[in-house]
Amino acid sequence: MSIVTFYNSSEEQTGKTMSIVAIATYMAIEHNNRILVVSTTNKEDQLKTCFWQEKRKKRNLGIFGPNASLEVENGVEGLARMVRSNKITPDIITNYTKVILKDRFEVLLGCEEQPTDGTQIEPLYPNIIKSANQYYDLVFVDLDDNVDEETRNTIIYDSDIVVVCMSQRLKSINKFNELKKQNQLLTSKKALILIGRYDKFSKYNSKNISRYLGEKNQVLTIPYNTLFFEASEEAGVPDLFLKFRKSIDSEDRNAFFIQEVKRASENIIYRLQDLQMKI
Repeated sequence: MSIVTFYNSSEEQTGKTMSIVAIATYMAIEHNNRILVVSTTNKEDQLKTCFWQEKRKKRNLGIFGPNASLEVENGVEGLARMVRSNKITPDIITNYTKVILKDRFEVLLGCEEQPTDGTQIEPLYPNIIKSANQYYDLVFVDLDDNVDEETRNTIIYDSDIVVVCMSQRLKSINKFNELKKQNQLLTSKKALILIGRYDKFSKYNSKNISRYLGEKNQVLTIPYNTLFFEASEEAGVPDLFLKFRKSIDSEDRNAFFIQEVKRASENIIYRLQDLQMKI
């Protein structure tokens, strides 16, 4: 049971969430692991369109009035109530998740709006993630910039692996190089580097970036892929990966995408095993 946290090395877009979607979906299909993705965003959650289509809420004309809802809160907002009342247990978390693949893959959505009672959601994330880690084999955390620094540092400290996401831009690469000198985590075995929205035809390819950064292991990548992008807009990501599994071969133009998703997934698993052997 392990926590793998993805976070951006800079404020620019790095394809972090889509990288988690690709890796978690691949692992859920190819490996016998129970996986949870925890979103920490307070903005519109990109995970939604990747896995399910939003149903229009039915107008409630019952005794509670036209604007009241009888639905139980899903996601972090509902689970936060259990944390505050000290009722959270590892197995109860699944009651607040969205099931993508039964007994394999679930998503815990972030809270887009702060509770009206003024309670802060972000400080509750570490307890939620720790509890989830007792129930799921792998907990992937999509660590968003909106989370306060103290909570962000706690989540990173509690993580077994930290996947640092960056772009292919030279500015982003240089900024990461400077951060390495200041942050010991980035030079530890706990850290992996990943480039999202990767373009293999750029001169800033993974081999050149690895060499430039002085990395012994080639940095991981999740290439931009048109079918993956389209599927992420149409709640079709699981079906796409199942289709790739059945039909893809080395001559397929999508083969490189799957090869890199597989390489990233295997590197995470190998690093976790390596670190656990040294405990």
